[in-house]
Amino acid sequence: MERTNTAPAILHIKQHFDVLDGLRGVAALAVVVFHFMEWAYTDFTKNFIAHGFLAVDFFFCLSGFVIAYAYDDRIGKIGLMEFFKARIIRLHPLVIAGSVLGLLAFLFDPFGGHPEVYNAGRILLVFVCSILLIPFPVVEDRGFNLFSFNAPSWSLFWEYIANIVYALVLYKLGRRAILILTIVAGAALCWVAWRAGNLLGGWSGPTFWDGCARISYSFLVGLLIYRSNWIIKNGLGFAGLSVLLSLAFLMPFSDWNRVSEPLVVLFYFPLLIALGAGTTSSPALHKVCVFSGRISYPLYMTHYAVLWMFGNYYTANKPGTLRLTLIILIAVVLLTAAAYLVMIVFDIPIRNYLTRKRKERLSKPKSLQA
Repeated sequence: MERTNTAPAILHIKQHFDVLDGLRGVAALAVVVFHFMEWAYTDFTKNFIAHGFLAVDFFFCLSGFVIAYAYDDRIGKIGLMEFFKARIIRLHPLVIAGSVLGLLAFLFDPFGGHPEVYNAGRILLVFVCSILLIPFPVVEDRGFNLFSFNAPSWSLFWEYIANIVYALVLYKLGRRAILILTIVAGAALCWVAWRAGNLLGGWSGPTFWDGCARISYSFLVGLLIYRSNWIIKNGLGFAGLSVLLSLAFLMPFSDWNRVSEPLVVLFYFPLLIALGAGTTSSPALHKVCVFSGRISYPLYMTHYAVLWMFGNYYTANKPGTLRLTLIILIAVVLLTAAAYLVMIVFDIPIRNYLTRKRKERLSKPKSLQA
């Protein structure tokens, strides 16, 4: 009886869209700057990047497109377990790194915080839930974040949920079914925006289900773009699309958010994904795109530990505009360098080790696999 060897399908790695990789870095940088600015300007109408939080919706849309591109034609061959292993290897090392950094910042914040209010058992439980991505919004002075030691993990929680639903259901569905689900999810997103006045929710216990609406539409429409081949050939390149993406984050915060934000998420971000997949970077910017894509996830997952310290510093000292600007600029540079260090020293070695072990196991004949 002939034996089918699935290892080549499992181990095959597709080429990346370099401009989309670069745009992921632009979005990550926007999130970091937004998180600094929201401490300084609680009145978002005075915040020049008040819609930086929409970068998460761009991530979700990009994720749907990339997952469909990478796995639609091979998940049936590699199986659910190998898909889940691949995603855990890719995502979870930085979930752990961000949780550890968040715990250290919580315990040793030189500018304030109240770790003494919580007993060791509670702190340990919050930390374990953080590294296992189990929502546990119990820390009041962290705004009842779903993940008190690393707030951005809320989006990774929903990313995991989307990946599970994709592997169990979505990859089997045809384009028409995906379209119907996308329309329903879009209606839910509009309802959330209208009810709350914006799409800022999802990160805390009280706004938990807003996150479900945000990823449901964006992930589904990303799948739909790939399945429908809605790729628009163009010459905008990385520079042009970076400007267009940044406009969404720089959009003024106003009473029209319940309309403008859904329009951006429903139509503008999918358009940018379609344009990004249809263009290439210039040779001069190719390395920038590659670096931007590589640093985006480490930067997103490691920056927030410093944000709590910055918030306590800002609250106590209220620095002037010039000093505040210098602090944020220097902090962004240092956080990018720190994210690069975490990526090189921790994330890549761990992922390479786990991937190597996985390949070794897959390359063995089935009769020799334990």
